[in-house]
Amino acid sequence: MKGIEYFPFYRQLDLEGKKLMEQAVFEREVKKGEMVYDGVNCLGLTAVVQGTLRAYTISEEGKEITLYRLLAHDVCLFAASCKMRNVDFEIMVSAKEDTKIAVLPADVFEKLSKTSISFANYMNELLSSRFSDVMWIMDQVMNKSIDKRLAAFLLEEAQMGRKEMISITHEQAARELGTAREVITRMLKHLQDEGLIRISRGAVEIIDFDGLFALAKESIR
Repeated sequence: MKGIEYFPFYRQLDLEGKKLMEQAVFEREVKKGEMVYDGVNCLGLTAVVQGTLRAYTISEEGKEITLYRLLAHDVCLFAASCKMRNVDFEIMVSAKEDTKIAVLPADVFEKLSKTSISFANYMNELLSSRFSDVMWIMDQVMNKSIDKRLAAFLLEEAQMGRKEMISITHEQAARELGTAREVITRMLKHLQDEGLIRISRGAVEIIDFDGLFALAKESIR
């Protein structure tokens, strides 16, 4: 039953469904930067055992923007989107760090979708939650200034790493926020001039958490 405990719907399945999952679910290691879902190849329903996955989209101009992150015990629905009706989101999923995942293969996902009401209900709730995440990000991009979004991003990175020093390049931050590297460089310099952070090569140190939070509060979910 390795990895099954990361799929919360397992206990609601009937005996046949449970047996199907027990035979099919497997664990896999993915390296930092490795693609889990490239928008084409359908892996299956994926749960994070350890580490972090990043779901993102790419604009016509080639700019990336992070839609949401998946931490331990989170389930990635879009890696199984090829088996879902009327779902056509151009979303990619990659490992933000070395990550271990549990996978319910796409063919088993499809079979459970057709035979289990509890599984279908869970999928509907998960899809609704992810759609809400995406809409929240779109609102941020359209209606919030980049300095507030950058401040929120830095606080999130610091919280995930549990430290003030964040190892990240200007290019990486630009990809996360869907903007140009030059914009990030200018905004980081502004935040440094305000005494909120200190910039060094390949890293950002948060100096004033309260001040950064006051700036970012409208962009923190």
